[in-house]
Amino acid sequence: MDGWLRREDERLLTGAGRFVADLRVPACLDAVFVRSEVAHGVLREADCSAAREVPGVAGAWSAADLPDLPPMPLGEPAREWPALVEDRVRYPGEALAVVLGDDRYHAEDGAARVRTRIDPLPAVVTAQESAADTVRLFDGLSNVALRGEAGSPIDGEVWERAAVVVESDYRQQLLLPSPMECRTILCVPGGDRLTVWSGHQAPHRLRQDLAGLLDRPEESIRVVVPDTGGAFGSKSAVFPEFIVVAWLAVLLGRPVRWVEDRRESLLVATRGRGQDQHVRLAADAEGRLLAYELTVEADVGAYPHLGVAFPMQTAWMATGPYTTPKVHATVRSLLTNTMITYPYRGAGRPEATSPLERTMDVLARRLGLDPAELRRRNLIPPEAFPYRTPTGRTYDSGDHHAALDLALRTLGYDGWRAEQARRRADPDAFPIGIGLSCYVERSGGERGSLHEYVGVEAGDDGTVTARCGAASSGQSHATVFPALVAETLGVEPARVRLVEGDTDELPGGVGSFGSRSAQIDGAGLQHAAGLLIEEARERAARLWDLPVEETSWSDGAVHPVRGSAAMGLSELVKRTGPLRIDERYEADMAFPFGAHAAVVEVDPELGTVRVLQVVAVDDCGRALDPDVVRGQAFGSIVQGLGQALYEGVPFGDDGLPLLDGGLLDYLLPTYAEIPPIELGETHTPTPRTPLGAKGAGETGCIGTPPAIVNAVADALRLAHPERLQMPLTPDVVWRAAA
Repeated sequence: MDGWLRREDERLLTGAGRFVADLRVPACLDAVFVRSEVAHGVLREADCSAAREVPGVAGAWSAADLPDLPPMPLGEPAREWPALVEDRVRYPGEALAVVLGDDRYHAEDGAARVRTRIDPLPAVVTAQESAADTVRLFDGLSNVALRGEAGSPIDGEVWERAAVVVESDYRQQLLLPSPMECRTILCVPGGDRLTVWSGHQAPHRLRQDLAGLLDRPEESIRVVVPDTGGAFGSKSAVFPEFIVVAWLAVLLGRPVRWVEDRRESLLVATRGRGQDQHVRLAADAEGRLLAYELTVEADVGAYPHLGVAFPMQTAWMATGPYTTPKVHATVRSLLTNTMITYPYRGAGRPEATSPLERTMDVLARRLGLDPAELRRRNLIPPEAFPYRTPTGRTYDSGDHHAALDLALRTLGYDGWRAEQARRRADPDAFPIGIGLSCYVERSGGERGSLHEYVGVEAGDDGTVTARCGAASSGQSHATVFPALVAETLGVEPARVRLVEGDTDELPGGVGSFGSRSAQIDGAGLQHAAGLLIEEARERAARLWDLPVEETSWSDGAVHPVRGSAAMGLSELVKRTGPLRIDERYEADMAFPFGAHAAVVEVDPELGTVRVLQVVAVDDCGRALDPDVVRGQAFGSIVQGLGQALYEGVPFGDDGLPLLDGGLLDYLLPTYAEIPPIELGETHTPTPRTPLGAKGAGETGCIGTPPAIVNAVADALRLAHPERLQMPLTPDVVWRAAA
């Protein structure tokens, strides 16, 4: 790769990347949305007449001006989500009108002239407030959008006979995914075709949704995903702004583009997490877990959407890595006056791991056990796999003891415990704490999405084209997938070209989310390459008038057992015609796992936390590219640090997010805040695909936050864990230490 670590690097690091905002399209109009400045209210007026008189403005519309504009898909008829507000505002920044200009500047000038008037209503921004039922987002309807459970209710005798029972309450704060590039869409009409460019995780899903909304055949829409600056789950849906842009592009017969800016993103991009949790954990006198109960109240935003069901991931994964015989989790998803909560890196699994791992430390303190020893006594042993959990998951493979032991050795656990004891004996020393977290992740997706289109084609010029339904937003697909196909075929990686993210080039596709790309697309490409080898051997055998068994494959060529010289792919294609394999590859979910550990130093008087060391041992089965896997792990750990220490969406009494200062108010960890991070790995391939790879992109968001919070609680020797709620700002830590 000429010195570059990844194929993508030369293009992206030299400024040659091609993002939606970089595309130059003649006569393109830029869209700017006029947004609500209240969280909840009745829209009385949205007058665009003055905006239409602004020079450079091509048009301005409210919902009243576009009576046929379709609403968002996937909602409930009684709780419809309009693309532009028709009568009721339900979250801050909800789009009231749209202005199109010859450029963004003219559109902004026009948007400033739109006159709006809203009668405010009381707003609810937490699940607890929503559950009180004093404010309803939809008249005559409950705010409860979903009820669910996993496992079976636990008999009261279990709790009564347990040697120890601990209970606690936790809050998983709302987070912003904050990719480098915000949401984008460019719609270009041409004849009976509409070409849509978008930084999106699921182009075929976007095409399907737009086709339904615009009432046109899917084949009349082409969706192309160019370079995309991150996603973390936030770019896998259709959004109200997308509907408006596509509708107006078709209506006007002109290209229309919307590029979300950072201020908009902070206001109206999807949120992650957002759960209030109550836990109860029982054990015998030796620390063997007997029962675990988890109650989740999730604030899922203003409208029923895909994110309404994602708290069930928390319920299904409530068991974690332990052999707890009885587990019961219940979920309520409640509507609130916020933008929708949607999958964000980990999507339900961080929310499951954090309360369990924090409560394991509470239990260890109650029993007088070392937290590591308590975990060892309860981890699922390797011989128990496949392991069926009480919540209905079947874990494929694992060696949790090995991951924990490696994490402790890498951390230098005994040494840090000795240093902790020394500091506790010194009244002038800042206390340190050690925190652990063992986790199980689910990768690949749920039933119904555990498949993917894959294809491999040999050209007569010696090149190989690999196709798959994934769509990269920074996961190194252009490096990893060609290398995998090249390895299977025995050719140089430079000969393999990857095609993805273009619905005209691919007959189908599910997309990239839920850590599914390597596990499903990778396994599928390996399978398709194997089928191509079989077809090549059969064709060569016919040419040579040999049984297939008398041919073999190596180094990108078919070899006869005797006689004729080997025949490479290019010659075979020239002599026998096109050689292409297209498959709908079916797979299954897998369960990556690991153990994270952290050491922190706390100043109780100032409430500051200094992270001295983070160790993450992750197991994703077979790592297709170890450098890429380590990069994914490092990035997700930094996001996990963000949740633990810095990030959160605060709200005022009026229900508006207190983020006027942008990223000065929503604090993302920067290079200056990154502590020493040591990565380790164990390798337990999944038996569910020949490739053996499991998902690898979300582990840091799952394992790191509870390790950090446990370390701070350990430093402060807290008996009541609910006194520490993320993010652990100095004020939170200072109050907990008081």
